[in-house]
Parts: sequence; structure tokens; C-alpha cells
Amino acid sequence: MSTLPKTSEPDGADATAVISAPFIAITSVILSSALVAVGNGLMFAFIPVRLGAEGFPPTWAGLILTGLSAGGMAGCFLTGRMVTRVGHARVFMTFSALIILSNVVVSLKLDPWLWIAARALYGFAICGLFIVAQSWLNDVVGNSIRGRVTATFYMSYIVGLGLGSYLLAFIDPMQNTAPLLAITFAALSIVPVGLTRLRTPPAPPIASIALRRAWAISPVGLAGMLAVGGLSMMVAGFAPIHATAIGFDKDAIALLLLAMPLGTLIVQLPFGWLSDRTDRRYVLVAASLIVSLAGLLAIGADSWAFGWMVLVYMVWSGATESIYSISSAHANDRAEKGDLVVLSSTMLFAWSLSGFLIPGLATILTAFVGTGAFIGIAILIALGFCGFVAWRLTQTDAVPAEASGDFAPLSAQAPPAADLAFAPAEEALSPASRA
Repeated sequence: MSTLPKTSEPDGADATAVISAPFIAITSVILSSALVAVGNGLMFAFIPVRLGAEGFPPTWAGLILTGLSAGGMAGCFLTGRMVTRVGHARVFMTFSALIILSNVVVSLKLDPWLWIAARALYGFAICGLFIVAQSWLNDVVGNSIRGRVTATFYMSYIVGLGLGSYLLAFIDPMQNTAPLLAITFAALSIVPVGLTRLRTPPAPPIASIALRRAWAISPVGLAGMLAVGGLSMMVAGFAPIHATAIGFDKDAIALLLLAMPLGTLIVQLPFGWLSDRTDRRYVLVAASLIVSLAGLLAIGADSWAFGWMVLVYMVWSGATESIYSISSAHANDRAEKGDLVVLSSTMLFAWSLSGFLIPGLATILTAFVGTGAFIGIAILIALGFCGFVAWRLTQTDAVPAEASGDFAPLSAQAPPAADLAFAPAEEALSPASRA
């Protein structure tokens, strides 16, 4: 693990303080992100439930989700410039303040147009905050513990989302308690980072988008990001909208949104274990087939016992998130040291573009065929990706096991670090054959 330099310690600080500071600092970033996630999960559950209770058609909730994705796309591409100007810690706290402002706007007045603007601001801030947090951690931890730190960071965030969503079961959605609690958690998240002693990473390199180069490195990895950016928004974003539209109460929706992140953790772990021991593309085929099958089951799950519906959505969410993490690992297996920044930036572009366009399409279709439209779109995306990966298996060989990195559980609801994602030369992945 990296340690803070002696010059960053007060005079008279003993060796123990110097050694322990990085662990405390790393924990502060993870804790801050988890606290933000609790408030975020609560707002994801609150907004469609409140709109439904007030009699607004589900199209409005879809438009708000699309606005969030649009803001996230902007955040993905402006974060690097902001960090270059003022550093990671200040940008992290700035994004936390913008999340607070977004929730304040939601609490002021029930106006769908105003809420679209507020959630677009939230999307901008949360994408930027997540990029800053993970790139900061990536810079200050050694390669020997990088995988464990990354896994802890993502799992803490995913669990925070689920717990935040479940808070809706204990509050009145017709009051402003939910945005006020979200404001509280976002404010608390500033404290650990504001007091951290974690050293500031160097300025990030300039990001560039190179679709042709990323395709040459890993067609499956790039296609995975194009698929899962929209696919994850279909499953995670429209599930509470659909559940509200078909008549589930807030307690049931809160339980559903708690179960889905848990499904992400449960399903990803065995898939990740398998992907480290075989060609990751076989696991991607399996995951996309499960997404398609779970989507077909979700079509009829509305009339089942609620417990079975929750189980279907848990598997559906978990398999979807697995496509993201395994696609990312597959691409990194094939990247040479000099390709890392271009690859991650281009994959970010693919992820954010899909995450913006696909929810917009689902919102349009919702106005004509109902909230179940998102299920059909998700099935088609998963089948299309499955077919592409199966075809790629016939074209190239797998990367040798010794050239592959280790799988880490990730979340498709949070962006890759893009222009801030860089690794020191000694920690870069080994060159591998292209696929």
C-alpha cells in the first residue's frame, strides 16, 4: 500500500501515524461514497412513487431518468478538466454540494419540468463524483491490494443504494422527508473527504475518444459498454417506474429495490470466479442469455406472488451488472500499457452514450405501449449482445490465463473512470493478444 510522504505529516509525527494514514484516508473515500449512495438510492425509489401517487403518467418518470442520463454524460466529460484545475478533494466536495442542491430543488415544489432539471444536475454530479473517487483510489493504492479496494468500494456503493431505497418503506412519500434525508446523507459524505489526509494524485492526462482503436483492442469490450450502459438503465431505472405503474405500494417497491443490488452481489461473484478460469466471452454469453430469460420471465412476473417477482428481478439485475464487469475485465486483458487511457475514455463514451439514448427510446415507447416497454428493449439488447459475442468466439482465440487480470465486481450504474483512469507503468497490465 502507498504511504503518505513524510513531508505531508506534521512535525513530530511518529512512524505509526505515517503508516496508518493511507488506510484511514482510503476508508474515508469509500465511506463518503457509501453515504452518498444511501441518499441516492432513496431518491431513486422516491421519485417514481411520488409522481405515481400524485397522478402523473409514468412517461414523466422516464423523462426524469433520461434527464439524469444526459447530466451524467456531461459529468463524464467535464470531470477531468475540473480535477486538473482544483484537485480531487475539492471536486469531490463540489459534486457533493451539487447533489445537495439537486435534492433541495426536488423538495421545493412538485414540478416534473423542475425535477428533470434537478435530476440532470444530480446525474452530472454523481457521475463526476464516482469518477473522482475511483480514480483517486486507483492512484494511491498498490497493485497488490487494488482489486480488494476496488471490490470494497463498489460493494459499499451497491449496498448503500439498496439500503437507501429500502428507507422509503419507513417514510411518507407524500412529504419531503425523502429529499431531506438525501440532503443529510450527501452533507455527511463531505465530512470524511474534507478531513482526509490522502495525498492529491497528479493531474490526469487528456482523454481522447478513439472508437476504431478501442474496437481493434477489444470489440467485445466496447460492444459490452454499448450494450450495458442502456441495459442497466432499463433494468435498474425503469423497475421502480413499472412497479409503481402496475400498482405496487411503496413498501413493496422499497423491498424490490433493496433486493436488486443484493442480486448484483450474489450473481457477480460466481460469474467473476468463472471468468477468471475460462474465456470470459463464454461467461458473457451465459450472462446475456440469463438477462434475456429473466426479461421474458419479468413480462409475466406482474401476476405472480411478489416473492417470485423479487427473485426474477434480483437475477435480472445481477446478470446485467455482470455483463459490465466482465466486459471491462475482458477489454483490460487485451490492452497494452499505452492503450489504457484511450481505451477507458472510449469505453466511457460508449457507456454514457448508450445510457442516454436507450432510456430516451424507452420513454418514448412507454407513452404508446406502457411501462412494460423497457422489458422488451432489455431483452433485445441482451440477445443482440449475446449473438455478437458468440460470433466473436468463432473469430479469435482466448487470451492466455497468465495474461489475464483478476475479475473485480463492478456496477453498471456507475461510470468507468475514463480520463482519470490511469495506472503507473509498473502496475499496468501485461500486453496481450487482441480479440
